[in-house]
Amino acid sequence: QVQLVESGGGLVQAGGSLRLSCAASGRTFSSYAMGWFRQAPGKERESVAAIRWSGDSTYYSDSVKGRFTISRDNAKNTLYLQMNSLKPEDTAVYYCAAGSGVLQLRGTGRSVPYWGKGTLVTVSS
Repeated sequence: QVQLVESGGGLVQAGGSLRLSCAASGRTFSSYAMGWFRQAPGKERESVAAIRWSGDSTYYSDSVKGRFTISRDNAKNTLYLQMNSLKPEDTAVYYCAAGSGVLQLRGTGRSVPYWGKGTLVTVSS
């Protein structure tokens, strides 16, 4: 069994910052690409960012590019998402995910095998 547990969500004012963490347990995730998805009420789940297993390649959705930074520490089996310049439209439940490659961690993530439970990020105006 593998588990992904997110933390770091909360309430923040527009323009503020949050750092999300995702801790993996049960198995090491050094061989997996990892990423973040989010889902707002009434909207489809969407990819936010992804990172290759080696950490040398990253992907960001157009809506967060330049504001968010994804990183990982394979020795600690932990994934991070640094979110700066937050906007009200960033409000959503954010999910940590792991898969076979960064391409799998785009779009809606329907083929992604491993998911966390999610952490709520609320950005007030």
